[in-house]
Amino acid sequence: ETRKDRSLVDFLLMLDDYEPLIPDEVTEYYLQRVGFDCQDARLKRLLALAAQKFVSDIAADAYQHARIRTNAASGRARANQGPGSSRVGCPSHSLHVSSTRTCFALVYLSNSQDRTRTTLTMEDLSAALSEYGINSRKPEFYL
Repeated sequence: ETRKDRSLVDFLLMLDDYEPLIPDEVTEYYLQRVGFDCQDARLKRLLALAAQKFVSDIAADAYQHARIRTNAASGRARANQGPGSSRVGCPSHSLHVSSTRTCFALVYLSNSQDRTRTTLTMEDLSAALSEYGINSRKPEFYL
């Protein structure tokens, strides 16, 4: 047995005890829907782990897009204040999301130094998904 085979066997054995965030029942349901028939629970957990990693990467990318957007918005707000203004940039104002934007329900707390919240919008999610080749825009007749 080579070292790679041994590490693969060890990894598959670790999957026996691993509980992914996506429940086994959900993974099994979607695998059955696409016609994937497998009785090996470790393989199903491996696929759930891959899906978890994919969703996590998309959420992290969407978060980065939101931070860029909010930093750009707070920079414009500071530039509009002018040099004689006594107002200090408040994080809650710089992270305000307009009610006309469609938001989805992921809210992140940024680092522990500033306790501001960043709200991810559909614009952020669409930008992150487009990096993976996924088009999340509605057809024109829905607009």
